[in-house]
Amino acid sequence: MFRNYLKIAFRSLARYKFISFINLFGLTIGLSCCLIILTYLVNETSYDKFNKKADRIYRITRSFNNDQGIVSLHLSAVAPPIAPLMQNDFREIEKITRLLPAGTTPVRYGDKLFNEQNVAFADSNLLGVFDIKLLKGSPRTVLSEPYTAAMTPEAAHRYFGDTDPMGKVIRLNNRINVTVTGIFSPLPPNSHFHSPILLSFSTLEDSTIVGKRELENDWGGNAFYTYLLLPEKYNARSLEARLPAFLDRHMAEPGTAANNMPSRFTKLYLQPLKDIHLRSHLDDEYEENGDINRVYIFSAIALFILIIACINYMNLSTARSSLRAKEIGIRKVSGALRTEIILQFLSESTLLSYVAMLLALGLTWLTLPMLNNLTGLNLSAVSLAKPLIITPLILTPLAVGILSGLYPAFILSSFQPSKVLKGLFKVSGGNLSLRKALVVVQFSVSIVLLISTVVIFRQLHYIQNASLGFNKDHILVMNYNEGLDKNFEGFRNALLEDPHVVSAALSSRIPSGRLLDYQDAATESGDSLRPISANIKYLKVDQDFLKTYGIPILAGRDFSRQYATDSTGFVLNAAATRALGLPHPQDLVGKSFRYGDTKGRVIGIMGDFNFESMHQAILPMILAVPGGQNSRKYSHLSIKIAGNDAAGAIAHIEAVWRRYVPEIPFEYNFLDEKFDRLYQSEQRQGSLFTTFSGIAIFIACLGLLGLSAFSISQRIKEIGVRKVLGASTKQIVQLLSADFLKLVAIAAAIACPIGWFLMHGWLQDFAYRTSISWWIFLAAGALAATVALITISVQAVRAAMSNPAKSLRSE
Repeated sequence: MFRNYLKIAFRSLARYKFISFINLFGLTIGLSCCLIILTYLVNETSYDKFNKKADRIYRITRSFNNDQGIVSLHLSAVAPPIAPLMQNDFREIEKITRLLPAGTTPVRYGDKLFNEQNVAFADSNLLGVFDIKLLKGSPRTVLSEPYTAAMTPEAAHRYFGDTDPMGKVIRLNNRINVTVTGIFSPLPPNSHFHSPILLSFSTLEDSTIVGKRELENDWGGNAFYTYLLLPEKYNARSLEARLPAFLDRHMAEPGTAANNMPSRFTKLYLQPLKDIHLRSHLDDEYEENGDINRVYIFSAIALFILIIACINYMNLSTARSSLRAKEIGIRKVSGALRTEIILQFLSESTLLSYVAMLLALGLTWLTLPMLNNLTGLNLSAVSLAKPLIITPLILTPLAVGILSGLYPAFILSSFQPSKVLKGLFKVSGGNLSLRKALVVVQFSVSIVLLISTVVIFRQLHYIQNASLGFNKDHILVMNYNEGLDKNFEGFRNALLEDPHVVSAALSSRIPSGRLLDYQDAATESGDSLRPISANIKYLKVDQDFLKTYGIPILAGRDFSRQYATDSTGFVLNAAATRALGLPHPQDLVGKSFRYGDTKGRVIGIMGDFNFESMHQAILPMILAVPGGQNSRKYSHLSIKIAGNDAAGAIAHIEAVWRRYVPEIPFEYNFLDEKFDRLYQSEQRQGSLFTTFSGIAIFIACLGLLGLSAFSISQRIKEIGVRKVLGASTKQIVQLLSADFLKLVAIAAAIACPIGWFLMHGWLQDFAYRTSISWWIFLAAGALAATVALITISVQAVRAAMSNPAKSLRSE
């Protein structure tokens, strides 16, 4: 019997080629979208799960708050003493390991010199916590000795070619030599951290790098990513509850009052490893993470597109009911039961769904490379080849076939053979109303996606073109190298010999990064200094920073080399004066001020500017020029060039760089490009919304095509009568289109408040955001109506131009 159903299903699909093609095409596109989104979801939810002990690994994070308990900073990295002290105090911890990113590091071997990205110092037991496969070397000794390193095969090939890298010595940052003692497989893409070269953690005990004393006592150097491995079925929350006492035990000075203990102002948390990628957005993540909300959004889009495709099939199937009415009537007269007819129609829809799934798999495989180029993702259809994914994929066409075919099967199998064979059958108005409701659902989803797309791109345009409070154009930013410490002024003067180089400045951080450094502060109050509760972020700069970035001085003056006292001077931004409760910026100029251990005076107030992305509000900020010759005081070099000969200026800068620090590769970025990269996730999201909203409208129009064909076939005699009575083609087209445009109008009325609610919530993630203008809703509705009108007109014009004699012949 089943074979007979399939044979008839094939014949039916082949007989009605055009409608079958539209049905198949709509389902294929819908299922392909679902597969693409499923690939994305599988990738996003798989992060760090390659570690067999992932359920037992936790990352230690640290937050800071004021005396009111308001959190000002939450870091995913902690201070270096925490790991060994926790291992000593909490014996239940099986292993604890640390990573310290070294950032971009110049590495030389012979005549080969590269700037290696993401180099990191790692504890020797890192490979025992994470599933990192060691290809060469001993797991017991790799990274156990100072000045040793392990690297990936790709990194080893860059320096050593096909020769054995074991035992080879490489030079880092033109300062230290390290010996290669291991080769490890690179971490998979779905890891929350990556590093091509790992350096032994004990190397940090070198006083020229960090120093053993600093590692044991520096509670302020929160740059160490620390992970612990707990026993199976251990309650991590019970350990977390003991961490405040741990901090008080090790951080508090003797005689500290109970209400002033360290745990009142800083706290430690245990974060599950598998939560990092999607649920962690702390202030200093190792790499850019995903977002669980984005997973929810695209899951909903996949579901809605699949529903739209199923609705499309329902409408097209019922639209061709008049073509199959006599077939159903003859089957019933011949003795076919209604159940058998229902099974017949379900076999057709299920067969079509399985064919669509096969085509969708091929389409997904073809389109994923293009999607990766569009979005910058690294998705692969291979990720779907998992037992937990394959089984649902096999069952999905069955579910889609039943879902989309059940309604048409029940409707078509209910036809009475006596009326059908006489040509008198008519589908009830209730069924037509349901089909109209389904079209409203389709267009509501499509219009919501259109509104979302417009708002996302408006916000992107806003943040990319809004004034930042400084000029980010034509500024090169580079990592500062300590090799310039000996003669930086000579280096600067050599740069300025070219008239296309305007200025050069040093700083501890650069705009487009995060402001994470802060210390306690006090301001003048009478004859003494009064501590302040405001959280003021700190930036070390030189005397040319404000000039290079074009940041205006609102009151007082800028730093100057003419004043030796500027090493104890401070420049604050206007946001800081507001945080201190001062109505006028000039009220703070000349006042005594303490920041950390430095006492001095406020010499100037600068204008507010967006140092971070527009997701964050402008924070109170203080600038200071550090005194002495500390080689670690600066991390970044910013060079302002004229815009009329950028290539010539860059060539000059490179030549000067190679003259002063020949052992360090010359690499730079333009600041405006770094700001653009801050919004890559929003750009990807906008591109995906554009694609999926277009697909949703396309599939919805296929459904509208089916409904219009069905409705017009039911009114064919009415159209003939109207033509005989003198109605023009234009009048008939308007008459037939009006009903369907009402459906689009209803859909727009439903979609607009939903779209506003969703995008209003999305915009709250930005401290500075565009408005949701009324014309966005009007444009989305008008676009949907225009596309719908074009779709309807195809059928309406054909019906209006048909010969009325043919439609009235049976009367």
